[in-house]
Amino acid sequence: MSDVTAGAPGIWRRFTAAYSTLLSCLMAVTVALLIIPVSLQIFSRYTELIPSYIWTEEMARFMFIWTIMLGAMVGVRESTHFEVDLLPELSPRGEAFARMLGRIGVLVVAYIFVTAGIEFTRFAWKRTSELADLPLWMIHIAWPVTGVSWLIFLGEQLLSDLKIVSGRA
Repeated sequence: MSDVTAGAPGIWRRFTAAYSTLLSCLMAVTVALLIIPVSLQIFSRYTELIPSYIWTEEMARFMFIWTIMLGAMVGVRESTHFEVDLLPELSPRGEAFARMLGRIGVLVVAYIFVTAGIEFTRFAWKRTSELADLPLWMIHIAWPVTGVSWLIFLGEQLLSDLKIVSGRA
């Protein structure tokens, strides 16, 4: 786990830890469910045992999108998704400041995901997919949910880094 969760956890950190655990479980479920339509596609292409299903391609794509977005949410929580070590060894305050700069960049992307994602979801609100006739908002809502999740996790991380930079930690 990242350095953010060190120490006695407050209510906010307990909430974000529980939310991260929920997201990790959902990600495992989506990966497990993704195996079903992909397996059906493979078996129907190379054997005559089952008929060829068209909806499996669409279902696999939808599950893959959610798997990616859930992974991105957990990656931001664990500070592994957008973090790259480029600078040499710094003092704890220097490292916290560098992390803050990177997290502000992710914060901008999160804001874009939320604002553009809401519009993206509105666009799909009354539309359905062509093959499986699934409501498209169920796929499009992954973007604003990801953005909001990033904001939640970034808030926790930025506060922790701000305490270090200000010398209060």
